[in-house]
Amino acid sequence: MFRILFYFLLIFALGLGFAWLAERPGDLVVTFGGYRYEVTLMVAAVLLVGVVAAVMITWWLLKSIWYSPKTVARHFRVRRRDRGYQALSTGLIAAGAGDGGVARRMGAQASKLISSDQEPLIHLLDAQAAMLEGDHETARKKFAAMAEDPETRLLGLRGLYLEAERLGEREAAEHYAGEAAKQAPQLGWASNAALATRAREGEWDSALSLVDAQKSAKHQDKDAIKRRRAVLLTAKAMEVLDSDPATARSAGLEAHKLQPEFVPAAVTAAKALFRNNELRKAAKVLESTWKKEPHPELADAYLHARPGDSTHDRLDRARKLRGLKPNNVESELAVARAALEAGEYSEARKAAEAAIRIAPRESAFLILADIEEAETGEQGRVRHWLQKALRAPRDPAWIADGQVSERWAPVSPSGRFDAYEWRVPVERLAPVLDANDALEPLPAISAPPAGASSAGKSDEPEIVVEEGLTEVKPPVAGKAKQDEADASSVKSDMVQADEVQEKPKAQPKAEAAAAAPVTDVKPEPVADTAAEKPKPVADTTVPATAHRKRLAEEDKVKRPPIPDDPGVDPEDDDTKTQQGFRLF
Repeated sequence: MFRILFYFLLIFALGLGFAWLAERPGDLVVTFGGYRYEVTLMVAAVLLVGVVAAVMITWWLLKSIWYSPKTVARHFRVRRRDRGYQALSTGLIAAGAGDGGVARRMGAQASKLISSDQEPLIHLLDAQAAMLEGDHETARKKFAAMAEDPETRLLGLRGLYLEAERLGEREAAEHYAGEAAKQAPQLGWASNAALATRAREGEWDSALSLVDAQKSAKHQDKDAIKRRRAVLLTAKAMEVLDSDPATARSAGLEAHKLQPEFVPAAVTAAKALFRNNELRKAAKVLESTWKKEPHPELADAYLHARPGDSTHDRLDRARKLRGLKPNNVESELAVARAALEAGEYSEARKAAEAAIRIAPRESAFLILADIEEAETGEQGRVRHWLQKALRAPRDPAWIADGQVSERWAPVSPSGRFDAYEWRVPVERLAPVLDANDALEPLPAISAPPAGASSAGKSDEPEIVVEEGLTEVKPPVAGKAKQDEADASSVKSDMVQADEVQEKPKAQPKAEAAAAAPVTDVKPEPVADTAAEKPKPVADTTVPATAHRKRLAEEDKVKRPPIPDDPGVDPEDDDTKTQQGFRLF
């Protein structure tokens, strides 16, 4: 642009000069060699400009001829370089697409056309091609050569880090990541690996300095920087909580300020404040975090702020937490636990049932089982809630790398930094219970009347083990209730229509001897097995108790005989009852 403007200004100046000479006529006389030359001033000016132009053109021609060999060589060199860069570009695209053969050929062609010292990306192409072909030793050599070059040092360290990770050499990977983090703290992979290494070794101050360097680089998100700093400060406070409460207090409060919803920071800061007798400030820290993220660890720290408090004082604190976060499952569970410890069973039961209505979970049913154990002592009801707990979803826990931990830690078992999450474990898949199923009415449980026969009634629930299923049947007070429970427990759609009417069954010999006399009982074959096959009794009234009645009902559903049992002779079976078995 400036060159074109300069040319226009030069032409304009020449035009002005010729115009000025044309307005002022004159002659130019030159005497040379006895001759006198006389021309006008305009002609003389034109001749002068022509001579200057001719000299310049002549000089340009001579210069071009003189430098023509170099010009020709430079032309071929540029053309060769262009071909090399084209091959390099094609090879990198092929390596990115996973075509190792094309990447290898293009790399060889690029190395012939371009010197590797002139273009370090050739080493990268060769290394990627070697990795695609499975030649990791050559790839490591190429990455090591790139790490020696200042221009490609970070690229080489990245390749060496990945190779060390692939081979499982953690120390080598940490070394390469640390070297890269020193030179460029803004690199995410390097800073994260170096941060995890220093955190795993407990070098909290060094890790904090690395986070500060990342903040100064201004290449990462501010929220991520705050999160990392809060995690490191929390870990530092947890480590020095017993030995240096003052340092733990300052670190914990700073972490809580950076991440108010971070539960471990709030709990650690509160514990440090408790050590310094700052109960009011610690309570405010826990309450502020509870409003944002209710957590059982917050409730536990808040309720046990003063070791000398009574159980009713803790219950009052739990009620205050529920007031800060109403209609929350953690609030209701905190009240339920505190009320159970204080002996307020009615309030504990009410809070636990409210927690189940909000979100059915295992701990709520376990609390109800503890309430039944402490208040009534009815084992049937206790087992009822324990059965509900087995079917309910699990409570959230600290999870990292697929492992459940009782407490939070800054580094996971595999070495990842800030990997623990508070969520529901997935190891056990439980049926989902809604509020209606979870809080269904309990079965009536009553003690047997005085003088009742122990063979027909029992004050303990029955436990029936059948076909791999353990079923808990509550005891009932009378024969009518027992018949109703037995009729509901035995379901078989394989009984014929003519067998709807109940037929009394003969009892085994051991029970028949203890029962009332039975007349006209046909003899029955006894197999050499642990289970006896009772013989049907025709037109016989058996004054059976509730226990024998249940056995008679269960005999309606006949199971296939075991291999060593010959079973009942079909010729002796007059009823020809269609046999079947239940599937649970």
